[in-house]
Amino acid sequence: MTTEKDQISGKPAGPVGSAPAGTPAPGGRPSEAAQGMAVVARSQGQLVRRRFLRHRAAMASIAVLFIVVVLAFSSIGFLGIPGWWKYSYDAAGTVVNRGAPTLSVVPTWLGGNGFSIGEHPFGQDDLGRDYFALTMRGTQISLLIALVVGVVSTVVGTVIGALSGYYRGMVETVLMRFTDVIITIPVLVIAAVLGQKYGNGGPFVLALVVAAVTWTSLARLVRGEFLSQREKEFVEAARALGAKPRRIIFRHILPNTVGVITVAATLSVATAILLETALSYLGFGVRAPDTSLGLLVSTYQNAFTTRPWLFWWPGLFIVAIALCVNFIGDGLRDAFDPRQNRVRA
Repeated sequence: MTTEKDQISGKPAGPVGSAPAGTPAPGGRPSEAAQGMAVVARSQGQLVRRRFLRHRAAMASIAVLFIVVVLAFSSIGFLGIPGWWKYSYDAAGTVVNRGAPTLSVVPTWLGGNGFSIGEHPFGQDDLGRDYFALTMRGTQISLLIALVVGVVSTVVGTVIGALSGYYRGMVETVLMRFTDVIITIPVLVIAAVLGQKYGNGGPFVLALVVAAVTWTSLARLVRGEFLSQREKEFVEAARALGAKPRRIIFRHILPNTVGVITVAATLSVATAILLETALSYLGFGVRAPDTSLGLLVSTYQNAFTTRPWLFWWPGLFIVAIALCVNFIGDGLRDAFDPRQNRVRA
């Protein structure tokens, strides 16, 4: 029982002579209370990884995107490496049964032909080319364009946002006014004009064209983060110790903006996929004899009612890739944001 002296002195209530909660029990073993109160310390990186791995939509999207990438680059080969599929995307042939797909997924007990791939699972186009090979080639080009756009736009947006957010005066004014000018002009219009002029240079040049107009949103996000971080105490302390601006930017501020940059980079990849599709649909994107998912949709848009599979397959891959990248970005945002409650750490 608790004595009056214990209450006056502020000692915890409990039987007289009992040890405080959490102290080791006789024999050197921790008490049950201490075992229940044990907390595992985790670093920020471990918490982010743990939250991201618990995001089911992001994990499912990574699995689907991985399958798409492996299927696209292993089936018809890449950079001279042969693939396992028997047809090339540019090999013409004889159109059989109006080029209808031979893929069958309806079991025989439901009146179907069972599960089989057939000779041309995605069908054939007007020239008798295997449409599965064409779709895989289009997926390769679209993914490469999206990857280049993501890397280039992230680097350009981060550099411009960091410089305009850290430095004041003329540097900030010039960079942000230039960014505002790019933002005011519709992205599709700029990309169409540049694509018309430089689109014949191939997918890599087209990717640079798309990246030239998609870095602005990231630059504004990074600038906002730098404006917030540059007034923090640890930055002021580093500045007071004589740290140079380059060290402050790369060692103190930039690591605290990795979450924003990572999320924005994934979203720029999804934007690049859709923008490349729009440009190719309008005739300003990838040019024949090469192909992309957007070019396939544009080429066979009039076959939507007569031979819809020529429109469906590239459209399905465009939607799948864009959704997967967006879900991955959503998972990264939830993982980097400690205020999110949807994914528990």
